[in-house]
Amino acid sequence: MSAGEDVSWRWVRRIHSRAGRTLAPSTATAAELLAHGVHRVFLWRRGVDADLFNPARRDEAVRRALAPNGEVLVGYVGRLAAEKRVELQEVTAKLPRVRVVVIGDGPARSLVRRSLPEAHFLGQRHGQQLAKLYASLDIFVHTGPLETFCQTVQEAMASGVPVIAPAAGGPLDLVEQGRTGYLVPPRDGAALAGAVAALVSDEPLRKKFGEAARAAVVGRTWAAVGDELLDHYRAVIAGSGDRVGEVTRLVQPVSVQ
Repeated sequence: MSAGEDVSWRWVRRIHSRAGRTLAPSTATAAELLAHGVHRVFLWRRGVDADLFNPARRDEAVRRALAPNGEVLVGYVGRLAAEKRVELQEVTAKLPRVRVVVIGDGPARSLVRRSLPEAHFLGQRHGQQLAKLYASLDIFVHTGPLETFCQTVQEAMASGVPVIAPAAGGPLDLVEQGRTGYLVPPRDGAALAGAVAALVSDEPLRKKFGEAARAAVVGRTWAAVGDELLDHYRAVIAGSGDRVGEVTRLVQPVSVQ
């Protein structure tokens, strides 16, 4: 750890020591906080609008426009920034029967375009238009290894799309290996392409993973997570010392694809 990082963590510990609870969005973030001496850490994950992000929004006209020869659509949604490592899809974009779709914008746009000349770049999309694009994908790929939660993975899952993501950070909590998608070694473009190829060749498995993905997140409504937040406030105000939900045991390491 550098001197600057050490100073930063000292300030983090000082601030959070005064809090009744520190809420972390994922077990990976909670583990980092605990490792740097922050205590009373609880999980508070994010919600998803499962009505907006819904498999029923799949649109065959969109699919024909993006994959006129019946290619398997492999999509990324998010900011195009260096830390997102979207260029790792370079090997994936060259796979037979695959068309990569990139939805989003950002400072790394030029780098990603050079790395993925075969891909469709659709820019930023929002609302129902974004939801239609999610649902029209066959596979969702996230490449960033530094996510504290990764909301786009959860939105893809709500859309009934299997997910491939790095075995790091927030996706560790979201993607169930071999059930809703695959976790691959971070920063490994070849491993990413291998996982994509496995799903490209197996349409029934894609459908099975997509259905399981939807089922895994459909109950995570914003109302439900809002109620969880209120419960955290009530517990702190009551000063009951209730430690139920405190992070004391984290997820075990997972095998990756």
